[in-house]
Amino acid sequence: MKHFFSNFKGDLFGGITAGIVALPLALAFGVSSGMGPSAGLYGAIFISFFAALFGGTNTQISGPTAPMTAVSMVLVASIVAMNDGDLEKALPAILLVFLLAGLLQIILGLAGLGKYIRYIPYPVVSGFMTAIGVIILVTQMLPSIGYYPKEDAAFVDQFRPRAEEVILKNILNEESNEGILVLEDFQETLDRAGEVSEENILKEAQTLANKDASGVIGTIKVLPRALQQIDWLELALALATILIIYGFKRITTAIPSALVALLVVSGVAYGFGLDYRPIQQIPSGFPVPHLDIFSEFKLTSVTPYIFTALTLALLGAIDSLLTSVVADNMTKTQHKPNKELMGQGIGNSIAAIFGGIPGAGATIRTVVNINAGGKTRLSGMIAGILLLIVLLALGPVASKIPAAVLAGILVTVGIGVIDYKGLRAMPYLPRDIKFGPLKISSEVVIMLVVMVLSSIWNLVYAVGIGLIIASLMFMKKMGDLTAKRSDVKTLLEEKGWADEVNFPEDLKKEVFIKHLKGPLFFGFTSEFQQLAKQIPKTASTVVIRMDRMQYLDQSGLYTLEDVLIDLKNAGITVLFVHVLEQPKFMMERVKLIPSLIPEDQIFDDFAACTAYIKKNA
Repeated sequence: MKHFFSNFKGDLFGGITAGIVALPLALAFGVSSGMGPSAGLYGAIFISFFAALFGGTNTQISGPTAPMTAVSMVLVASIVAMNDGDLEKALPAILLVFLLAGLLQIILGLAGLGKYIRYIPYPVVSGFMTAIGVIILVTQMLPSIGYYPKEDAAFVDQFRPRAEEVILKNILNEESNEGILVLEDFQETLDRAGEVSEENILKEAQTLANKDASGVIGTIKVLPRALQQIDWLELALALATILIIYGFKRITTAIPSALVALLVVSGVAYGFGLDYRPIQQIPSGFPVPHLDIFSEFKLTSVTPYIFTALTLALLGAIDSLLTSVVADNMTKTQHKPNKELMGQGIGNSIAAIFGGIPGAGATIRTVVNINAGGKTRLSGMIAGILLLIVLLALGPVASKIPAAVLAGILVTVGIGVIDYKGLRAMPYLPRDIKFGPLKISSEVVIMLVVMVLSSIWNLVYAVGIGLIIASLMFMKKMGDLTAKRSDVKTLLEEKGWADEVNFPEDLKKEVFIKHLKGPLFFGFTSEFQQLAKQIPKTASTVVIRMDRMQYLDQSGLYTLEDVLIDLKNAGITVLFVHVLEQPKFMMERVKLIPSLIPEDQIFDDFAACTAYIKKNA
């Protein structure tokens, strides 16, 4: 406990400063997620406190972040649309997925997978982060100009016929689930359909209109209509917020510019009694746990979202561990990756129970904490406590914040999230694959595929596709590299390795040497078979040098076995030189050694192999 408070003053200042920075972002991310500002605030409170308490990075400040919010936004929109556009009705299912993501992070930490997260390729991360920036920028265009699709009567009217169809379909589905034979009792169906009110049709049409105008494609589709109905006051508030955020940074960075913009623009709008749109009401009092999510826990209700929950878990893990590395560099410490994953998982799980959106380690807030003097996990806990005090004491005041101000803050977040470093590097990356007459960079392809698919289709699937493409391209490169470096030539055709120089001249025409200069894995098996076919059947002996073959997988093992069988059937003696530990273990497991290659035909060095050849020549 004494060590816990060893840097109390520094942690107090660090936590308070980080909490102040987190406040406007938490509110903005909550609104962006579709769950309201209170969900962002709840997430920031519980994730910050519990991730710091149980995590493995002393100075890390956690909370809702842009990538996590972008994935959450897609999930929320999807589940809300399936529940007649009613957020309250959809909330248990949404929070259940968030809880599952937190539990998966805990499992990742317990399984010791924290150290492997860093192996996700940079082009995938870069394309994803740029897509997040694009999504935030585009989707905030409508609230920045004060346009809300479900309030555009003419736009909503276009969806009335479809709304009636949806309502009728829902009635038929309900009757089917209730065991009513619709064909035998069609009058009951007609009676229930006749009870559908104008209010229900309007509500369903608004839900459909909102869904149609959501996301990047939906926003672009409805933008021409929105530009004809600009609310100039809302636009002025959003632009003022953006200008203050960027302008105040030029004056000083000691005070968070987003907070200054929030206070100044909100103060002016409220003080002058402007007719602006406020954010959703923030409930007063301590957050109430949503225990009903546990009653919703059914395998059938969770299964469609397991991949999304896993994506949230992995994304949060990557985000957090990258921030941990930044913190290590600044503080000259070493974080514990698996403990950090468990801390993040606990924080996200508790936040979900209390109705908060998921989050991760936040780089800017962590840097602010360290610069302000934070050194221990107490600073992150203080940041969470500060936000709780704001919620309890200033909830009604925060509810007066203009929605356009949070839209302006999110626009600056979107601009900041884009990976400009990766975009600038695109023209200079090596063009290593052919596409018709063109040569293009595989890394640029991965980056663009992830960026485009994430922006216009599905964030979750885009990352999965990006990882698959990156893995396939990596395997292709490794296979090509190994094939290029490995060769099959007689000692007369090639200058051998240093220890092959004194090989007897009279044996050089009969002995073929194959140098394996890389792993024999599934990406190299076809090339290995082609190289093996280059060995003339007139050869009496083949020496396979494995000094540099560090790894042998199951595909490579069986390919090697097939080649050895063919050589044995052709009457060719095969000798191994310097078989490393892992490949030898694999060959012994399937009895390739000693069934095809006896122990006396395996040598530690080329000199011993040469002596054997001379003896048996």
